[in-house]
Amino acid sequence: MELILAGVSKTYPNGVKALNDVSINIGKGMFGLLGPNGAGKSSLMRTIATLQRPDTGSVQFGAINVLEDPMALRRVLGYLPQEFGVYPKMTAQDLLEYFARLKGVTDKKERTALIDELLALTNLLEVRHKHVDGFSGGMKQRFGIAQLLLNKPRLIIVDEPTAGLDPAERNRFLNVLREVASSSVILFSTHLVDDIQDLCNDMAILNGGRVLLHERPSVAVAKLEGQIWTAVIEREALDAVEQRHNVLSSRYVPDQDGQTRVQVRVQGFTCPAEHFEHAAPSLEDVYFAALHQEPIST
Repeated sequence: MELILAGVSKTYPNGVKALNDVSINIGKGMFGLLGPNGAGKSSLMRTIATLQRPDTGSVQFGAINVLEDPMALRRVLGYLPQEFGVYPKMTAQDLLEYFARLKGVTDKKERTALIDELLALTNLLEVRHKHVDGFSGGMKQRFGIAQLLLNKPRLIIVDEPTAGLDPAERNRFLNVLREVASSSVILFSTHLVDDIQDLCNDMAILNGGRVLLHERPSVAVAKLEGQIWTAVIEREALDAVEQRHNVLSSRYVPDQDGQTRVQVRVQGFTCPAEHFEHAAPSLEDVYFAALHQEPIST
């Protein structure tokens, strides 16, 4: 099963071009969609999820022509947006029971077994009789995964699911996604490089509604081998270094005297200056190198 997008473009009534000729093939497993806020990630996911139509282009999932037959896709789709509503004063058990009925799971024995399985998978068995409205952010996200799995979807879309989660909740949530990644196509949107590095076997970097790079994370990092240089410089020298070299990133670091200096990472085939040293490339370098291809804009 493969998700195929060809020439997908979308311009909103206010003139913002959210998607610009997006063409990409996404296979089974975890696919990361990485980009800054406003890059078009949510617009692309809403389009794939049939919540909006593109102006041009096509979307195909297996034998399903998504734009011509959106209902066929919805029957095999699980979608977790950035924020989803829950019913206050309803327990996780009761709410999953309600959603299961809505999704056509009519047999009570099958429904009970399915709900038990999903509560165990998402590590929510112990809180099954607690109100979902009182769950923490991470528990709500795991509940979101449980409810979208009720119809055993073949395509799963999760939009910025780790935003606002603490490290422990993030790890628990990502572990749930790992459990289901082998049997479905999962499209995972984020602006956090660590999410892609920890989870995805394939990825694309999106900005200004355009795909800047489509590559396996490990392959993309390997292609930068020998091109990354790093140095710690005085803060006053940063502007000059940025003018002369392709600075991918910079961060403030304290030195031994307690003074704040700047560590820069530069991309280049030759050493930028005598005080620079080779550094192993990272996925963050890949991300910034892709964004440096063109101005960040929407």
